[in-house]
Amino acid sequence: MNIVLWVIAGLLAAAFLMSGAMKVVQSREKLIASGMGWAEDFPPGGITAIGILEVLGAIGLILPAVTGVAPILVPFAATGLALVMAGAMVVHARRRELPMLAVNAVLLILAAVVAWGRFGPYAFSA
Repeated sequence: MNIVLWVIAGLLAAAFLMSGAMKVVQSREKLIASGMGWAEDFPPGGITAIGILEVLGAIGLILPAVTGVAPILVPFAATGLALVMAGAMVVHARRRELPMLAVNAVLLILAAVVAWGRFGPYAFSA
């Protein structure tokens, strides 16, 4: 199970790193034009803040575990990303963007699995 958590954390980190970086470097208008209609409901600073949270969460899923420095941050990062996905689900539900709800639900569940595993039975040993 430990290797499964590593794989899930790695996939989540890659997804959130790419998604977050896109929100940080692209303009609000470019995000909207690329199909991210939800960005219409947020100011540019809010979109950047979401992107920064996603990038930091992605780093927090991997770096502490790899370096052995404060590995307790891994489940906290996973929990934070699960909360970001819960918020995304609310936004997409209000906008009736049902296909995005499924994507958000999968990411939320995967982040919750990593948080559960690292807080509980597969925590990193000190």
